[in-house]
Amino acid sequence: MAESTGHVEEPRNFTPRNPPDLEPPQNSPISVAELAKCDGTNTDHPTYVAIKGTAFDVSGNSAYAPGGAYHIFAGKDASRALAQSSLKPEDCRPEYNDLGEKEQTVLNDWFTFFSKRYNIVGKVQG
Repeated sequence: MAESTGHVEEPRNFTPRNPPDLEPPQNSPISVAELAKCDGTNTDHPTYVAIKGTAFDVSGNSAYAPGGAYHIFAGKDASRALAQSSLKPEDCRPEYNDLGEKEQTVLNDWFTFFSKRYNIVGKVQG
């Protein structure tokens, strides 16, 4: 719990300068194996990043393509890595419930950030 300083923190605004025209969120089941195929290395598949079990289509962003700064997240549920601000391969995994409040907040911020920029294409199963 934050100490009271008499200052109310402004809510974070994650709305992009030029908001994309997003499709309605999809709840299609996506297996872990299918998610892994969506890692940007196969032109027959889109590029997905999952956060908290929700898959986002990041295909249009070269940062998630091979050689991109965030390619490590592509084709995975990267919840733990995002919560910890980590680019380590071993942190790119879906487990996040054991993380502290600060990391949970960071993860929720990432989820909000992605949800305002990328289409939600489904829910990871398994």
